[in-house]
Amino acid sequence: MPPNSANTSADPSTDDDILLRFLLDASGVRGVLVRLSAVWRTVLARAPYPPPVAACLGQTLAATALMTGHTKIDGRLSTHLRGTGALRSLFAECTRDGHLRGLAAYREPLPETLGPRDFGADSVLAITIENTIAAGREGMRYQGLVGLDADTMAQAFEGYFAQSEQLPTRMLLAANADHAVGLMLQKLPDAGADEDGWLRAVACFQTLGDAELLVTPPQELLFRLFHEDDVRVRDQRSLRFGCSCSRERVEAMLHSLGREEALASIADHDPAVARIDCQFCGAAYVLSRAQIEALFDGPPQASAPATLQ
Repeated sequence: MPPNSANTSADPSTDDDILLRFLLDASGVRGVLVRLSAVWRTVLARAPYPPPVAACLGQTLAATALMTGHTKIDGRLSTHLRGTGALRSLFAECTRDGHLRGLAAYREPLPETLGPRDFGADSVLAITIENTIAAGREGMRYQGLVGLDADTMAQAFEGYFAQSEQLPTRMLLAANADHAVGLMLQKLPDAGADEDGWLRAVACFQTLGDAELLVTPPQELLFRLFHEDDVRVRDQRSLRFGCSCSRERVEAMLHSLGREEALASIADHDPAVARIDCQFCGAAYVLSRAQIEALFDGPPQASAPATLQ
């Protein structure tokens, strides 16, 4: 199996690598629960992140999966937190098929714990939704940007919902070396439910700590928290590691750089080839000088970002 196709399959009969959507009908509250295990360990195996960086990346990966359970996705949803501090970048992506990948960049020395404020001044959180291109039609792309002004990763994502959707939303995120887990609650608009339902759900939510979130199987956790509100699981789906890089995307990225810069990417030790490695999955793409030249001699390439995502 080629590196960019590497994934860890998830068995829907297990409690790991799954996304569950649930309802508290009487309270007018919907929620999503994500538990990553093999997916998360695959991401960690790609790079030896220091523990505080890994904790932030795991929470970002869980939050990204959570949002695909809340928003209709026809392509992929990505989250990108970026700044100029000790934390430079946290990127995570989840597709409509449940394929996840993530990447972090940081600057040492690092403090013992990290959070959104370690991105530094003028840092931002970007949520991008890219829908699949239909035959004969251009794909749709939506991006929301908010400043990072929060003490925890969960609060950063709650802030995004407060500004973009203006619906009461709570989120809890946790990650260790084995699991990355997230729980999200959101009040349904005009639900006509018990007026105290949201407050009651949040009160139960606030009894949950990181340790319990990480070790408790999903179905058991939901019953433990919300059994008095008749919690009902709407559906669940498997999640797995997967990367969307491809030779076509590499070629489009090189074309977007322009002929001069693209040719400058040819390795010094071998003037005949350029090697581009995907930082997410380790796939290597090798193009000769002639192949790069041909990118600019043929028809125009589709637009692409200046990085391989």
